Amino acid sequence: MAGTFSQRALTALVLLLAAVSLSGCLGEATAPHLKPIPAAAQARLAKMGMTADAPILVRIFKEEAELEIWKKKDDGRFHLFKTYPICFFSGKLGPKLKEGDKQAPEGFYTVSPGRMNPNSDFHLSFNLGYPNRFDAAHGRTGAHLMVHGDCSSAGCYAMTDALIEEIYAIAREAFEGGQRRFHVHAFPFRMTEENMARHQGNRWYGFWQMLKAGYDAFEQTRVQPSIAVCEKRYLVNAEFLGDVAKPDPKKECPPHRILDPETILARLAGEETEVAAQSRPTNKRQPQETTASISQTPRTAEPKSQRPVIAASVAAEEPAPAETQSADPAPRDTEETEPTGDAGPWVVPEGTPAGANGDRAPGSST
Repeated sequence: MAGTFSQRALTALVLLLAAVSLSGCLGEATAPHLKPIPAAAQARLAKMGMTADAPILVRIFKEEAELEIWKKKDDGRFHLFKTYPICFFSGKLGPKLKEGDKQAPEGFYTVSPGRMNPNSDFHLSFNLGYPNRFDAAHGRTGAHLMVHGDCSSAGCYAMTDALIEEIYAIAREAFEGGQRRFHVHAFPFRMTEENMARHQGNRWYGFWQMLKAGYDAFEQTRVQPSIAVCEKRYLVNAEFLGDVAKPDPKKECPPHRILDPETILARLAGEETEVAAQSRPTNKRQPQETTASISQTPRTAEPKSQRPVIAASVAAEEPAPAETQSADPAPRDTEETEPTGDAGPWVVPEGTPAGANGDRAPGSST
C-alpha cells in the first residue's frame, strides 16, 4: 500500500513539473516591439490591396486627436490605411517653442529606424526628430519628443499600449521592406479652408499657413511632398535651380519654382505637361511664420544653372552636408543620406535620444 502511494505521489509530481514547464513555454510572451501586425490589421491590409512592407506616411491632428497611417500602393500614391485615436497630448494648439513648455510639436518630421525605441518608459515609442531644421532656425529647444504608449504625456503624442504596438509593428514592417524613413506631418487641425477661417485670429495663423501648403499638396496628389527650409520658413515641393539640394535654413531661398499638383502627378506617371515644361522658375515666397500680415510679393532671380533640382523631402530634418541631386519624376522619401551609427531598426544605438533608458533621458521634454 505504501509502495502504491509512493508511486502515485511520484507520478503526480512528474505531471505537475511537466505542467509547470509547459505553461512556462506557452506563457512566454513575445516582446512588444517584435509582435506581428495584429490579425485584424493584416486582414484590413489585404482587403485594401496593401502590403505590410509598403512605405508609410503618418499624419497627426491635434484638435481632432487623431493619427493617420497612409500606405503607398502600386500606383505610387499613398492611400489611407487607418485612423487611430490619440489617447492624450499635453499643451494646446500651436508649435513647441522651448524645453519644458509641455507642447507637442507641429511641423514636418521624419523617423528613421534608429529613432524607434523598443525600451521606452512608455511601452514603445518613436522619436519625431524635434527640433528639425525649421525649429532650429527659430531657436526652439527641447528633445525626445515622441509618439508613444502609456496614454500619458508631457509634450508627446500618447496612444494606448495596444495601438502603439500596432503602429510600431506597421512601421517596423515598412522599414524591413526597404523604407529608410517615414514622414510625420503634425498639424494643429485638419487644415481645411473652414478651419483656417475659424482660427484666423490666432497668433500662429501665419505659421499654420506654411503647414497648410504641405497639407494641401498631399491632399491634392497623395504624393509625399518635398519639404525644404530657407529664410526660416518651410518651402513645399520646391524645385531649385543648380546644385542645391538643401538650402540654408536661415539664408535666402535659392532660385526655384513650386511644382503644382498637375506637374507632380504627370511626373509620377512618367509624363511632363506642356504648361509645366514651359513654366519659368520663380522665387515666389510661401507664407512665413508671423503674427502680422504676410507679404506675398513674388521675387525673381536669374538662375546660375538651368538644371533643376528637387528639394530634399527631409530637408527640414537634422543638419547634414549639402548633397547634389538631379531632377526626379516626383519628390522621393529617401533623398537624404541616412545618418551612420544606427545599430538596427529594433535596437536603439547607445547614446541616441531614444536610448536604453527610455524617453526620460536627461533634459527630456517628455
